[in-house]
Amino acid sequence: MKIHQYQILEDVLAEQIVEGRLNAGDRLPSVRVLCERHDLAKGTVLHALSRLEARGLILAKPRSGYYVLPREAQAPAITRPTAPVAARVSPLLMDLMQHGAAFDLVPGAGGENTQGLEILNRSINRVMRRQRGQSHLYYDDPAGALVLREQLSMRLLRRGCQLNSDELVITAGCQNALFLALMATCKAGDVVAVESPGFYGAMQLLEQLQLKVVEIPSSPLTGMSVDALQQASKKWPIKACIVSPCFSTPAGAVMPEPDRQQLLQLAEQRDFAVIEDDIYADTALSHTPDPLKKHDKTGRVILCSSFSKSLSRDLRIGWISGGRWHQALLQLKLVTQLASPLSIQSGLAEFISNGDYDSHLKRQQKWLRQQRDELSDRVRDWPAVKNVGIPEGGLTLWVELHGDCDTSALFPELKNEGVFIAPGALFSSRHKFKNYMRLSFAHPWNSRRQKALSALGKLLS
Repeated sequence: MKIHQYQILEDVLAEQIVEGRLNAGDRLPSVRVLCERHDLAKGTVLHALSRLEARGLILAKPRSGYYVLPREAQAPAITRPTAPVAARVSPLLMDLMQHGAAFDLVPGAGGENTQGLEILNRSINRVMRRQRGQSHLYYDDPAGALVLREQLSMRLLRRGCQLNSDELVITAGCQNALFLALMATCKAGDVVAVESPGFYGAMQLLEQLQLKVVEIPSSPLTGMSVDALQQASKKWPIKACIVSPCFSTPAGAVMPEPDRQQLLQLAEQRDFAVIEDDIYADTALSHTPDPLKKHDKTGRVILCSSFSKSLSRDLRIGWISGGRWHQALLQLKLVTQLASPLSIQSGLAEFISNGDYDSHLKRQQKWLRQQRDELSDRVRDWPAVKNVGIPEGGLTLWVELHGDCDTSALFPELKNEGVFIAPGALFSSRHKFKNYMRLSFAHPWNSRRQKALSALGKLLS
């Protein structure tokens, strides 16, 4: 699966813009300079620039050049947070999950490349064959297998985050990690800030724990508005903030460095926990941003992640680094789960240490890029589509339709045809974003999914 030269240049420039190395109003190097600097043909450079313009990152000015758009121009968003409310999740979510359709337009349509999972399974089987004595009759350390925590520690170090193995706890996936984090930092009735649009799984947890949610506007490009969060923190006693600085769901936003620093400063000033959902980091299509936890000097950031999005949603192995709440999290893990399966942890550690996980990610990166581009090219041609974000990581596109479209109303009709979307209302406790939908590119575009895409496009037209 070939990566074109224009894509490489597009990624380089997009990364510089999203991470704040190119600021609003900055003029990009001229086409001639970009040609010389990257050894590219003029047509290739112009194609990359046109794609960046289509993504709303830059603006072409006649006889002047290309300029970085201000954030508000890149991604219009609500500027003020709304008052806290009891978290509520649409019943459509249960329907979506029961059909296994969170990341598949046509569940069970097949065609997936399982090479990485086959290698992982062999590693797990080797570990199980090597088991001696009666180790299988005992619970593992509540913190999880040391061999896996050591591998995770080394991987985080590659992203600039220095955490030793004793600062990590293995969990039953990222959802479980988020659950433990909320239990450790909040009690019923407390206020939790979330991105809007944001992860419906977090909304589920808030609902079950009887927590109130304040939705903070989030840009599809730069993530949660820290200015809006600051406004909210002055009005309401925020106890925790759930945020995904690295490829947030549903839009794949990356929080720029200045915003990250501002967020940490605000958390200190207002004394709330920052729960970092880092689950999409390993789905990066080019550069993997550093975790927010890297800059945590006071133990205020709780880092949560898993292998669910990068390797297997069936694996149910995640991790958490709790900072000042580490001991509380260990106790909660013991109470709620007792221990994690040792053979799976050890097999996964071997899979990582052998370099098999990195090889899997390289293959996946090329494939996901192709999948993303094919989907975005198709969707852009639909008359009902107003805007489509092009993320540099994650597994989904966040598609904005014209205002009279209600994707929740479309859901039953599509379901009857065996086609599933994630309606925009799922990503807000207030059921906003009705004219949005999340479409996944996590599964191959075989004939059945191509047919489903065509059916969706016709229904929207």
